[in-house]
Amino acid sequence: MATALNRTLIGDEGLTPTSWAGLTFPFGDRGPQPGELLTVMDGIRWWRVPMSGPLKHVNGLILDDGPELLAIDTGTASPRSTEAWRTILEGPLDGQRIGRILCTHMHPDHVGLAGWLSRRFDDAEIVMTRTEWLMVRMLAADSRPEVPEEQVAFWRGAGWDEEQVAHGSAKGWSNFGKAIARMPLMYHRIQDGETLRIGGSDWHVVTGSGHSPEHACLVDYDRRVLVAGDQVLPKISSNISVHVSQINDDPLGDWLRSIEKFKQLPDDLLVLPGHGDPFYGLHTRLDALRDEHLDRLDAIVDLMGDGPVRATDCFKVLFRRPIGLDVIGMATGESLAHLRRLEVEDRAVREERDGVWWYGRS
Repeated sequence: MATALNRTLIGDEGLTPTSWAGLTFPFGDRGPQPGELLTVMDGIRWWRVPMSGPLKHVNGLILDDGPELLAIDTGTASPRSTEAWRTILEGPLDGQRIGRILCTHMHPDHVGLAGWLSRRFDDAEIVMTRTEWLMVRMLAADSRPEVPEEQVAFWRGAGWDEEQVAHGSAKGWSNFGKAIARMPLMYHRIQDGETLRIGGSDWHVVTGSGHSPEHACLVDYDRRVLVAGDQVLPKISSNISVHVSQINDDPLGDWLRSIEKFKQLPDDLLVLPGHGDPFYGLHTRLDALRDEHLDRLDAIVDLMGDGPVRATDCFKVLFRRPIGLDVIGMATGESLAHLRRLEVEDRAVREERDGVWWYGRS
């Protein structure tokens, strides 16, 4: 998930109805109200699926797809998101059939109600990239109630104290499965470079990684539109994390390479993000996201000037707000992603002492 705890280029006090940090917001502050579908352009409607947490909602899109509709991203399997879907299905979409459900990536706020929606429309087809689909199936299948020993060791390695470990353990393990409705056994695979025909338009699949392994975005070059999901957000940065299952991966490196890949797209596209408002200024935003992460890498190296650090020690240079128990998991993953990138760049080395990882300058 994207997270509002990440650093941003400037604070919300810089926001105006029409521009922010070099971006242009064509809808100003006229976002869709609860139960409303706002027309972005002919055949594309935008709505907000409410959910709990600091982000409050995820953006959903409804695209005309011949005699049927295609829905993009769904919200979580929660009473609030489900009731919001019922409201629009019985209101502005009454009498229309959703034939396909496209999920940009694996996180519950984007895929949570895909299975429920598919069953409501007699096995409507779910469309995803293969890696995102398999990750959903894998995480949902791991339903053990207790936190695995490997995860506890991961927390301690990152610098968690006993209170933090106890809090993480008390939350249990199978929370992903609780946030998504049961998925069907079949899906339609999409992949980078493919062209999807949706209604009367060609949409080109462009994948990114770092936030999730094979995040799908869609570009309509004729109408100059990018469905960006969480790959490009206007005000916050997407969470880039190292997880217990990928301790030797380099998700921040993947993210930075994806930024360069997306900079090959036209700069005049209308960006429809997974959170926040539609905007113009794709390249400006990509540059800001890149520069912010590069700046944070340098800040961590400076921090190491006083001696080796743990992941938890990096919070003070990565985030503007104090990190409490409610967000320590995401903050830890983000810190480890930056430290891992520094290892890959040969700017830092890791040493393990009594089960704790210490990172110093190489």
